[in-house]
Amino acid sequence: MHKNVDLLNGPVLPSLTRLALPIMATSLIQMAYNLTDMIWIGRIGSGAVASVGAAGMFMWLSNGLASLAKMGGQVNVGHSFGAKRPDEAAGYAACALQLTAFFGILFGAVCVLFSAPLIGFFNLSSPSVIADARGYLQITCGLVVFSFLNQTFAGIFTAIGNSRSAFLATTSGLAVNIVLDPALIFGIGPFPEMEVMGAAIATVAAQSIVTLLFLYHAAKDRLIFNNVRIMQKPDIRQIASIIRIGIPTSAQNMIFTSISMVIARFVAGYGDAAVAVQKVGAQIESISWVTAEGFAAAINSFTAQNYGAGNRSRIREGYSCALGIVLVWGIVCTMLLMLTPAPIFRIFIREPEILPMGVDYLVILGVSQLFMSVEMMTAGAFSGFGKTIPPSLVSILFTALRIPMALALIHTALALTGIWWSITISSILKGILLFLWFIAFLRKG
Repeated sequence: MHKNVDLLNGPVLPSLTRLALPIMATSLIQMAYNLTDMIWIGRIGSGAVASVGAAGMFMWLSNGLASLAKMGGQVNVGHSFGAKRPDEAAGYAACALQLTAFFGILFGAVCVLFSAPLIGFFNLSSPSVIADARGYLQITCGLVVFSFLNQTFAGIFTAIGNSRSAFLATTSGLAVNIVLDPALIFGIGPFPEMEVMGAAIATVAAQSIVTLLFLYHAAKDRLIFNNVRIMQKPDIRQIASIIRIGIPTSAQNMIFTSISMVIARFVAGYGDAAVAVQKVGAQIESISWVTAEGFAAAINSFTAQNYGAGNRSRIREGYSCALGIVLVWGIVCTMLLMLTPAPIFRIFIREPEILPMGVDYLVILGVSQLFMSVEMMTAGAFSGFGKTIPPSLVSILFTALRIPMALALIHTALALTGIWWSITISSILKGILLFLWFIAFLRKG
């Protein structure tokens, strides 16, 4: 069985599906990875969830920085590989991994040294919640280099049509996390009870094992990784190309997270329980957006390789196939969140006084799942052309609108739910506009 999918020849739908399924499975595993943490942490109480939610914002912020090297590397590797230039693709892969390691170490050092003011931004009220948040931040973000490397490795493997390796590595990480989480949180067997700190250690341990597995798969690869030289002097031209393509996506992700942190501060004004609701609700919502993000990676690589090979008509066919699948998935997720919010939320937090807030969050955010899925998949298609600015502009503009919308709506009868509506409305607008922009872009070509 071939690990690498031929994206340049043969029927489009089978090729795209063969690449997309492992990515979607990997995304679902990553979602399960996060949900596992949240289920166990939720057993400690809403205070623990709030502390992880606050610290987790900086982990989310770090993904924006990681996406610079990942996106720039993935697109350039895809273009070079599609144009039958494997040595050039290997050079881009090496530069992307070098940038990734540098950014991961730098971000980790900042989080360890400045954990107090970073957590202080959220104005949490409980001293124990603040202490747990600082500890969780120092562990997970202090060693975030493993997460950074895993994202870039996954992007490069996907760019050459091998999404299976990312699936296998991530699955192994989930297995480790599932075992370590309860053991370290509650003190099972030889392990002491560490609660929130135990969850952080379990997460980092799992991520480090995933990195080792990616190195193993890279050592076996004979398409580009056998020519990757991590210790070689970086190629300035290739570094510049990676940064040029990656910066818009990185800026988009980091601004998106920064705006979400401001929104989280608004939420904190309604108490630590509201922070916990947002954290759990976002994890549940990831059923749709993590999967859409995985499919976006597939259409990114499909577009990049065919763009490098000059197959524009094949790109149009690939986008149409991907759009149909994402539309169906978005509808399923909308129905799931809107029709069964209470039983889903109870899986994570069982405190009855918090349930109504959780139900409101899931129902309101459920309205936007279809549009959010279309936005993310279309952003992947745009990026495959190396055009990362259009999705970044749309995302930054309409995500920024959440702040004034939220400020206006919370002073109405909607109160806290006004914040949830600001998120949903902006997601609907982003999905519609980016889709129309991409259709216009294809027609011009």
